[in-house]
Amino acid sequence: MKIAEKFRIADKFRKYRLVPVVVVNSVQEAETVLGGLCDGGLAIAEICFRTPCAEEVLRFAVKNFPKMLIGAGTVINGEQCIRAIQAGAKFIVSPGISEEAALICMQKAIPYLPGVVTSTEIIKAISLEIPTVKFFPAENVGGLKGLKAVAAAFPQMTFVPTGGINQDNLAAYLSFDKVVACGGSWMTKGTREEIARKTRLAVTLTESL
Repeated sequence: MKIAEKFRIADKFRKYRLVPVVVVNSVQEAETVLGGLCDGGLAIAEICFRTPCAEEVLRFAVKNFPKMLIGAGTVINGEQCIRAIQAGAKFIVSPGISEEAALICMQKAIPYLPGVVTSTEIIKAISLEIPTVKFFPAENVGGLKGLKAVAAAFPQMTFVPTGGINQDNLAAYLSFDKVVACGGSWMTKGTREEIARKTRLAVTLTESL
């Protein structure tokens, strides 16, 4: 996949500025969460591939929420990556770098966001021609200050910080020009109405920046 194609996911993430991280244990739960996100004005979700129903939920989400940009998260190897793509995932996210997953995504023209913390990991991502990475777990590895310190050496790289992001620190992260979006799960808990309310607050904040 050409670099120009890979940048498209960053452009899409910049549009939403938020990537809700969704962990559910049933299709019914997924419907509540995804419905709440949409009601709150956020048509994107990263469905974590770490529950027994994750593949089923992905298929359900892609079919029943066609206007949403649905991706798969917590993908740790090539086998999971293939299953997630076959289920309809439009982007793949890993907690670390899986070269196997990266190569599969390149072959399938699917954007891949690996998790990174160190300069060595970022250099590895660059060697795989990946221009946007997930900085994870953000708050546990120095927060925004830590991200800025690492990012300074890599002007070509953009980031999606995830881990400990919430309504209180979201604006600070998004104010950093190397950040295309933030991942988080704080708005995905509760009833559909509660999720919609929290999502609406977050979207309103991003629109004010």
